Amino acid sequence: MSLEELRKEIDAIDNVLVQAFVDRMEVVGRIAAAKQQSNRPVMDAARERAKLADIASKLPPELEQYGYSLWSMLFEISRGYQSALDPAPSPLRLEIERAMETTPKLFPPAATVACQGTEGAYAQLACEKVFKHPQIMYFGSFDSVFSAVEQGFCQYGVLPLENSTAGSVTQIYDLMREHRFKIVRATRLKIDHNLLARRGTRLEDVREIYSHPQAISQCSGFLEGLRNRGVKVVPCENTAVAARMVADSDRADTAAICSYNCMELYGLERLAADIQDQGNNHTRFITISKDLEIYPGADKTSLMMVTPHRPGALYQVLARFYTLGINVIKLESRPIPGRDFEFMFYFDLETSVYSDEFIRMIDDLDTICDEFQYLGSYSEVI
Repeated sequence: MSLEELRKEIDAIDNVLVQAFVDRMEVVGRIAAAKQQSNRPVMDAARERAKLADIASKLPPELEQYGYSLWSMLFEISRGYQSALDPAPSPLRLEIERAMETTPKLFPPAATVACQGTEGAYAQLACEKVFKHPQIMYFGSFDSVFSAVEQGFCQYGVLPLENSTAGSVTQIYDLMREHRFKIVRATRLKIDHNLLARRGTRLEDVREIYSHPQAISQCSGFLEGLRNRGVKVVPCENTAVAARMVADSDRADTAAICSYNCMELYGLERLAADIQDQGNNHTRFITISKDLEIYPGADKTSLMMVTPHRPGALYQVLARFYTLGINVIKLESRPIPGRDFEFMFYFDLETSVYSDEFIRMIDDLDTICDEFQYLGSYSEVI
């Protein structure tokens, strides 16, 4: 047979499948109505397992895995359709709708904001990009920033989440599971690292360099040559703290990797500029609050979830995003402390809070994972 004849044969089979799909979804709708009347959940894991086993037994061995994947996707579509037919909104959906109604139409220009580090830190620059007139309070650790917001000591907190060169700030992801907070805004900050030292210090005099581990990682190429001649690189809690340490030290052989702002702020001299490995070096910061606030224009949503510890569990979640047409722009996994071989998944999704797809996702997700945490919907300041 020619290729055209084979394609006509496929088209004929597809026509049968299209009608079979329509018929099946009509029955799925009636099943949804029956479940609502009897107050039964959409998800019936035992029924799905039995159906998948039965279907696999009817397929030739070479098609068994393909058939399993196809019907798994079909079941996922059916569950999503059943959930969409349920007129009762989930408690989370009601909470989100209330937040959209009660949140002010404009993001606050002034607020008390918690940042990690000290004056001159990159978090300060990110904070000033988000707020016009922030009153910044500095804390010694990321945990303290979360706590200050959680306890109402500060209205907001600004924290680094990921860097385009060094990757995610894993400590932030770990702390996310421990604290009550919501993301209300994000921003990206261009990071240009400088090597600063006390006035009169020459580059060849430097024997010890201080900075935050992320900054050290982002400048690994520049630092390799210095390490080869015996320069010691010492991690510390923050880039601006490193600058202050050098300024307060009596030694003339120390330097800090930090922002340009720290030069004038701490009376230092620049030994080298733009020492990061890549010129396109950006850090993404999130702004967090204690309560849920959703400002107009929010088109990104962040979630954390723990899926069942079985094959295909993550696929089931991704399939739900796929069927809803929601773009996943970030997926990060982190081991859960104290739970062997179990992981928490962090998602950044691109979807407007005003879309039907967003509402359906919110109503559905807590039914397909063991733990689910909605972190907020927000826009990003570029």
